[in-house]
Amino acid sequence: MRIRAGVEVSGQSDIGCLRKNNEDSFGYWEPDEDEDFARQGRLAVVADGMGGYEGGQEASRLAVDTLVEKYRNHGGSDPRQALIDGLQAAHEEIRRYGTVHPELQGMGTTCTAAAIVGDALHYVHVGDTRLYLIRDGRITQVTRDHSYVGRLVEAGMISRMEAERHPQRNILTAALGTAPELMMDAPGLPERLRPDDVIVICSDGLWGQVQDEEILDAVKKHSVEDAGRDLIELARQRGGPDNITVNILRLH
Repeated sequence: MRIRAGVEVSGQSDIGCLRKNNEDSFGYWEPDEDEDFARQGRLAVVADGMGGYEGGQEASRLAVDTLVEKYRNHGGSDPRQALIDGLQAAHEEIRRYGTVHPELQGMGTTCTAAAIVGDALHYVHVGDTRLYLIRDGRITQVTRDHSYVGRLVEAGMISRMEAERHPQRNILTAALGTAPELMMDAPGLPERLRPDDVIVICSDGLWGQVQDEEILDAVKKHSVEDAGRDLIELARQRGGPDNITVNILRLH
């Protein structure tokens, strides 16, 4: 797969300091044909699995592989619908896999996928992986966390600072594969992108240890490859209690 001019891309993942395996997965895809590229653009995905040693690994892998395949083979001209169909297919595949392998029942994963088509950013999201937009020296969290603590923040009951230290911050309220019905965020209108915008998608193994401003600082100072490497190392220096994954795209 070639990566066309106009974007700088880096996807990196690290097991962290305490886990025995990596339950995170990530992916990047763009079509080979220019006609398809004009319709489908670029796709970046991060998933953070849960459900034990093998269950979490399989769930995140299935999420990324299924979503990318469904998006790639989608015949329509609506990137948002292709993302929605891809996430739904991933949800159903994880549930099917858990039924066939009963020892893995309870497996699930978060998933955040972004498609950049022209100057439009479309995304689908479930769980607490995060999508950030960096523009004009500022960082904005685009997605909302589907978590118990996320609900408390949205209700104004606790601050974002308090949420980062909350003992129940890892309790999810939505994920792929864990319930019959899938709840997802898929905004109807895309975000309009500008030259030099940076998209960051990361698992909670990164944002749980590294502040938003530190993500911004790394991206401002370094190439996306070096920024990803430095952010992972920073999370590891702070204990690295979880797997750490980051996908960064800088537009030119």
